[in-house]
Amino acid sequence: MADTREPSAHEQTFDRIREARDRAVHHTRLAREFAVERRDLMQGLIGQGVSQADIARELGVSRQAVQKMLAC
Repeated sequence: MADTREPSAHEQTFDRIREARDRAVHHTRLAREFAVERRDLMQGLIGQGVSQADIARELGVSRQAVQKMLAC
């Protein structure tokens, strides 16, 4: 049986909600990938003898923020 229903007045809004959700999921995935890259780069610096405090100073964040970034 063919679907003979008229598109709802809200269909365009539902489509925009779905699109926004899909974009949010995509950006969340990218943010996770960037967090992993950032952690790996920081670990590389630490492996070369750079302290967490030095990294924090360079990035303009607290040492505790660096610790959190390394914990990801």
